[in-house]
Amino acid sequence: MDRPANKQEFPMRINKYLALQKYCTRREADKLIEKGLVSINGRAAVLGDKVKEKDKVEVKWRQTKYRYFAYNKPRGIITNVPQEGEEDIASILPIPGVFALGRLDKDSYGLIILTDDGRITDALLNPEYAHEKEYEVMTTEPLPNNFKPKMEKGIDIGGYLTRPCKVEILGDRKFTITLTEGKKHQIRRMCGFFGLATSHLERKRIMNIKLAGLKPGEHRPIKGAELDTFLKSLGF
Repeated sequence: MDRPANKQEFPMRINKYLALQKYCTRREADKLIEKGLVSINGRAAVLGDKVKEKDKVEVKWRQTKYRYFAYNKPRGIITNVPQEGEEDIASILPIPGVFALGRLDKDSYGLIILTDDGRITDALLNPEYAHEKEYEVMTTEPLPNNFKPKMEKGIDIGGYLTRPCKVEILGDRKFTITLTEGKKHQIRRMCGFFGLATSHLERKRIMNIKLAGLKPGEHRPIKGAELDTFLKSLGF
């Protein structure tokens, strides 16, 4: 492991150390420790052990066959906690053993990444990281003349000023927007600043991963150069 943690964080718990190395999640680290597969300075680590900066940490086993898929979430499906009568994404996932990274609200649809790799959750979703996500949007009323420059500069959505973004106008009621953040209902709230309601909101891209013609409910594996670029951008 050649990626040091911040000096001020030592000593730290062994599971946190392994997670900071982006080796695995803390929960996965605990499982490796319980199996006797982690050592500190030549002795077997135990749960709760702490690591100093110059300690030598070794792991005898590492899972490498994680799976990654691009999935087109249909409209009307909940990605967080469903209410009575609602259908959530966990109940319709087409692949066993994976989970959805991130959210799309019930009336939005499009690209979601499915995986069994818990390591990348924070690297992709933490708001400290500015990863691009691109959406195609239609509004119920025509876009005003100042829509593009104001949206790109930043909009006050209830006491929060959105980060600068990219907007491309595709028609009098249609545009694409590329964000590097993901506040709750952000695009709908940004449109609401202009008195506009959205009729369609589709996520087309997450970083270098594109929807690429997938129909609602369809999925495809992310692999090869596409996967390599994606993981490298996340620091893996």
